[in-house]
Amino acid sequence: MRAVSRAGGRGEDRGSATVWVVGAVALLCVVFGAVLAVGQAVVVRHRAAGAADLAALAAADHWSEGTDPACATAGRIARAQGARLVRCVIEGDTSDVTAASGRGPFTTEVRSRAGPVGSVDQVAPAGAPDPGGAP
Repeated sequence: MRAVSRAGGRGEDRGSATVWVVGAVALLCVVFGAVLAVGQAVVVRHRAAGAADLAALAAADHWSEGTDPACATAGRIARAQGARLVRCVIEGDTSDVTAASGRGPFTTEVRSRAGPVGSVDQVAPAGAPDPGGAP
């Protein structure tokens, strides 16, 4: 004859639901942490892109004052956007800047150029009509 425990024959499984719940909560915490990390990376990338774009526009607007004043203006704009200016080059009336944002593994750099329309040689995409009218 078998001995039956007081819990109705489930003596070996007692408390196993607690282990499963703890495991599920731990898994949800890991997934939540990963989602937060990806979200942080996206925010940092967008912050760097916005800062680079605005800094490039500011530098292009001040190109006539010289490279140093134009890049100083670009640096102030980048800092105001929560980023830092990594590189600033003025070539004629076109500015080329790189801004960085974030810290540690979430650091990202974005390059941006600005200048008057048509100042940069543009390559037409494949299959686009020739602007000169040739087929």
